[in-house]
Amino acid sequence: MKRLMIIGPALALAACTVDIEVESAPERPDPDFVIGDDQTHNKFSRAIPPAITVPSGSVVEAHTHEATGGQLDINSTLEDLHHVDMDMVHTLTGPIYVEGAEPGDVLAVELIELEPGDWGWTAMTPDFGFLSGEHEQAALKTFKLDKEANIVQFADGISIPLRPFAGVMGVAPDTDEMLNTIPPRANGGNMDDPNLIAGTTVYFPVFVEGALFSIGDTHAVQGLGEVVGTAVESPMRILFRVSVVKNRSIEEPEYETDDYYATTGFGTTIDEAALKATRYMIRHLVDNHDLSWGDAYMLCSLAGDLQIAEVVDLPHVLVTMHMPKKIFTTH
Repeated sequence: MKRLMIIGPALALAACTVDIEVESAPERPDPDFVIGDDQTHNKFSRAIPPAITVPSGSVVEAHTHEATGGQLDINSTLEDLHHVDMDMVHTLTGPIYVEGAEPGDVLAVELIELEPGDWGWTAMTPDFGFLSGEHEQAALKTFKLDKEANIVQFADGISIPLRPFAGVMGVAPDTDEMLNTIPPRANGGNMDDPNLIAGTTVYFPVFVEGALFSIGDTHAVQGLGEVVGTAVESPMRILFRVSVVKNRSIEEPEYETDDYYATTGFGTTIDEAALKATRYMIRHLVDNHDLSWGDAYMLCSLAGDLQIAEVVDLPHVLVTMHMPKKIFTTH
């Protein structure tokens, strides 16, 4: 609380004091550990050894490549895009072994700060994206990001505010198989949800000892759906806190901000994914807000918002349900 002196223009000699609430910016914690973009992998598996080991509650600073692992840069051409080695997609930073994490636990990842690099790219091809098979166009656009103005200039007269997030965040699945990173799964992975920005805490079910968390495929901005198959793909520096949550279980990732709680559901169709996201929200409401199943179901219809996070990471799409926190009043 600060006390400010306010002097009205007609009261040269008289003054009054008022109390004004002044909000201070949250303090940015220093990282306990730093993991660089040279500590990477491009599959999901419990067989991938950890790059670093950290205690629960640690703040980690991770540096990521854009999705191709550095094969493209701001001067790249469409010909360069055609020669990208897809075996390097997605290049992820990690894994991070979190001490105390055991199967059945939940890993909370609090996103504190996300800073994109100076450039990014987006592209389209005939065989990838929501409209694949409906066109023959291919294109690559590269951008210099205006971080001072917090925008990317898409074209003359079109500027888009930056909203950085990681397209891929996930823990290791309980398999020795080296799983492709393209589709999202129960372990998270390529969720491509543009709501996962700074100020969001993401919860992952833990399937293996240490959780083995990885992050990458970082985006400077993306719309819901990611219909062309790419965002503004950009390298990034990310600050986050990892914490093990005991005595709680979830089937697929969930997340929250100060304003809402969200559940996610992946599936081979939008219908399947939406059904799962709805069921998970009903369970959350029953478990945490003392509602019957029927009341929780009705509340999802009145206040829940289904959102399509992505429709291109086949064979899976991702749908989320958001529930605003402001409706839960106390008397």
